[in-house]
Amino acid sequence: MTTTTTPSDLGARWAGDPGADRAPTPVRTPPEGAHALVVGATGITGSALVRQLLDAGWRTTGLSRRRPADDRAAHVAADLTSRASLEEALADLRPTHVFVGAWARQDTEAENIRVNGGMVRDLLAVLGPQGSVRHVALVTGLKHYLGPFEAYGQGEMPDTPFLEDAERLPVDNFYYAQEDELFAAADAHEFTWSVHRSHTVVGHAVGNAMNMAATLGAYAGIQRRLGRPFVFPGSRAQWDGVVDVTDADLLADHQLWAATTPAAADTAFNVVDGDVVRWRRLWPRLAEHLGVEPQGPRDEPQPLEEQMAGAEGVWADLVAEHGLAEPDLARVASWWHTDADLGRPFEVVADMTRSRLLGYTGWVSTERALLRQVDAYRAERLVP
Repeated sequence: MTTTTTPSDLGARWAGDPGADRAPTPVRTPPEGAHALVVGATGITGSALVRQLLDAGWRTTGLSRRRPADDRAAHVAADLTSRASLEEALADLRPTHVFVGAWARQDTEAENIRVNGGMVRDLLAVLGPQGSVRHVALVTGLKHYLGPFEAYGQGEMPDTPFLEDAERLPVDNFYYAQEDELFAAADAHEFTWSVHRSHTVVGHAVGNAMNMAATLGAYAGIQRRLGRPFVFPGSRAQWDGVVDVTDADLLADHQLWAATTPAAADTAFNVVDGDVVRWRRLWPRLAEHLGVEPQGPRDEPQPLEEQMAGAEGVWADLVAEHGLAEPDLARVASWWHTDADLGRPFEVVADMTRSRLLGYTGWVSTERALLRQVDAYRAERLVP
């Protein structure tokens, strides 16, 4: 397998444009006979990965309820919570590389473990005996260090930046359950694995639970329509502290790098852009870009889930006025997830030393990438 850096659109623009938002994107050429299966192919992480795989010449199949937007990919539909459905959909598929980026939020962490751990277990129980799998990549996140929703940020946590070799927290966590199912299947079926712990993912998706760019774009449109300021809804700790995020394209590239780099096998990695930002500096830039008046945080967080309660009527007006493509506000904005990201009362940053020591050099300018993504949503008439 060879990895070459070619002047892709982003790379060429970056090379001659100091305003570009990322380093040149390498082409991760497929190993001999490679067939990639992307689980969660229409999500914010999976859609970016499908696009990169296809652009690099991989035979690619997406597993999701709906077909991926990129119709170059083959598609299988299956219920990830049903072993029988997986057996029927994946019979004789024989992928060589499996990328798992799907999860389903449940009401309790016990249910998160049962459902999301079960997804990984059943998926690999179906694919493993086919004997074709060489590598499985699993996307999780920084709740590995912060704890699950039920105990988020509670108790004693590792100091920042979060290090990949930190001990697990002494609480139930569906990320741990997913990892354990991955490790067990890798031992049983003799494939390599990688775990990719992302922070807040910024990318392109509709109907996704983790979509800060679209959420803030919708918030700004509603506030502008109502003549209200663009108030930072989170905590003063998030406003004043440094934070990092994860660009979806960078996360996709990192998965392909780990899947095709022998030295990266059987390793868990943090994956973030490579820079840090402060919301007190970024928020006015974002507000200017969106045409709203910025305001800093109040004494207490002002959750978007509360501020935007009942905003569906305003959104309907915006849809009519701007000809927006998605009339269902809930498919554009995930208020609760952005509240969790911006409301934390402590600083959150992740260390990427493992990747750097193994030669991974990808990085993204968070500010420029966020503004670029907002522009992309506007161009597609998803936010006003």
